[in-house]
Amino acid sequence: MPRSATLDQDEGLRTAYRAHGPELYGLAVRTLGDRGLAEEAVQETFLRAWHAADRFDPALGSLRTWLFAIARNVVIDIGRARAVRPRLADAAVVEDRPDEEEDPYERALLAWEVEEALRRLGDAHREVLVETYYRCRPYAEVAAALGVPEGTVKSRVYYALRALRNALEEMGFDGP
Repeated sequence: MPRSATLDQDEGLRTAYRAHGPELYGLAVRTLGDRGLAEEAVQETFLRAWHAADRFDPALGSLRTWLFAIARNVVIDIGRARAVRPRLADAAVVEDRPDEEEDPYERALLAWEVEEALRRLGDAHREVLVETYYRCRPYAEVAAALGVPEGTVKSRVYYALRALRNALEEMGFDGP
């Protein structure tokens, strides 16, 4: 492919990202419930679109429709991948909005258990969990702050969640 064709395609991708990126991100956040995963989904959507640009046919539908179809598949793929990976126990995440029926002592005990389990993790694992789950920072931002590749952050989160689950089980945590 000639260099000028690549540059034209790249500029078209930038234009498409500016036009549809925020809307695709909103869809991914609503569907996945995680800002970091939503960013990953949008990036993967545009990467797949870039690789398949020669298959886009404006006669069949708009660019927006095509991108949303790709995004839908990406979100499904991420959801499936997430389903097979261990996640932080739902009860271990203290929500921002307190439930009126929830006992404040139970919340305090739960917070103590999670804090104690986090202390049992190594520094690198604890740091990525605090940054990604509690401070809701995207993987890319955490990676830049730590000076490591984004894939390293994702790997650390994966293993940190496993270690956190094990620590909670060792402590006798009997969450739902």
